[in-house]
Amino acid sequence: MAAATEAATAAAGKEEAADEKTVMVVAIDESEHSYYALEWTLEHFSPKLRGPSPPFKLVIVHAKPIPSSVLTLGAPGAVDVLPFVEADLRKSAASVVEKAREVCEAKSVSPLVEVVEGDARYVLCEAVEKHHADMLVVGSHGYGAVKRAVLGSVSDYCAHHAQCTVMIVKKPRSKG
Repeated sequence: MAAATEAATAAAGKEEAADEKTVMVVAIDESEHSYYALEWTLEHFSPKLRGPSPPFKLVIVHAKPIPSSVLTLGAPGAVDVLPFVEADLRKSAASVVEKAREVCEAKSVSPLVEVVEGDARYVLCEAVEKHHADMLVVGSHGYGAVKRAVLGSVSDYCAHHAQCTVMIVKKPRSKG
């Protein structure tokens, strides 16, 4: 009887392992660098992402800025402008998601797409934890040291804080 229980437990464990797929989270924003990173990922992994039971699960995450991060709330009239800023940010996020879906459809890949409000650095690291991601793919804007120091670097932060492998895809400079 105990042997049958052990065999059933082992079989259930194998089924769970078979159901678990490698999860790839791809960060996307309105920049050409993030779309290049998505296209690069699809180019290199899409044969494995297609089919009746692909071994990878693709999650695309867009971090929508918080409206108050765009405005100075102490400024005169900021409260009146806030709904317009929110509407513009929603429209921008919808555009980013639509373009990402089109890129994926061209490769016959159906990703899970999420829009999460917040700072991209924290949103991406939280998405990695939420989806138990094995890899996070981010595009590199190619900022120099000064711009990176002033603006901050999402890819640098994720490389140091994400609990998975982080692949930073850099768009090659065009020759000519």
